[in-house]
Amino acid sequence: MHMLVWLFTVLLLNGSNAAADAHQHGVELYKEQKYPEAITALQDAIRQEAPTSEDYKESALLIGQSYFMMSQAPKAIPWLEKVTGVNEANFMLGYAYLQNKQQEQSEAAFARLFGVKPDSAQGHLMAAQMMIKREYEFYAEGEVRKAIALDPKLPEAYFLLGEMAIYAGKLDEAVADLSEEIENNPGFSMAWYRRGDVRTRQENWNVAIPDLQRAVWLNPDFSGPYILLGKSYFKTGNLSNAEGILRRALKLDPQNSAATYWLGKTLIGEGKNDEGRALLGKVRSMKEEH
Repeated sequence: MHMLVWLFTVLLLNGSNAAADAHQHGVELYKEQKYPEAITALQDAIRQEAPTSEDYKESALLIGQSYFMMSQAPKAIPWLEKVTGVNEANFMLGYAYLQNKQQEQSEAAFARLFGVKPDSAQGHLMAAQMMIKREYEFYAEGEVRKAIALDPKLPEAYFLLGEMAIYAGKLDEAVADLSEEIENNPGFSMAWYRRGDVRTRQENWNVAIPDLQRAVWLNPDFSGPYILLGKSYFKTGNLSNAEGILRRALKLDPQNSAATYWLGKTLIGEGKNDEGRALLGKVRSMKEEH
């Protein structure tokens, strides 16, 4: 009897060691980005791992992540669904579902990722933000409109519509969406900045200036609106203001080629030729380096 117990214990320990070895080997292969080999090792390990164990969860996550990295969404999904309490799994599931044309499941995964209800205005907006990051604008626009239908004053909803309109080259539509965002959310500096940006693209320099000024006042630590404001001042002939603003832009972002270029042009316009030409030469060097 004692011999049988001993034999059973030895077999159990050997099986446990084999699973642990396979698991560790699979993890190492994953770190080396050898995804097919990692999948094979981890699938061997997971068959012997208790579903409640941390090793099982890590095996499932890494198998799913390996398939995801290989752009095999249908194979990734079942493994990632085993560990929906893990942020990384929900992040990948959100995109894997989209690749598999499962939009509702994608909404739910992104909602879990951020701890919001998938059928809420905030849930739809968060899903849209994540979709835009991977250029799923078609799905993202629908999500934003669902959010607005639930909460017409939802902060940043019209901003996202404006961003998508800019990306699509629909500048008048972008101005309308960003104006709606500003009405709902006047303290949001990015809405003022992006509306000013659109107006510079339309070469409405005098109209752009007040928007860009407000963006700077709301967020004085971001170089983007300074650069466009300096350019707008240059275009309207206000060279002294352009110089001051562009110098501030370069303090925030010393290697910014656009700020360097427009400051160089401004200085030459003011007759400060040596410094201006030096800055334009610096821009040429930046381009050659890239």
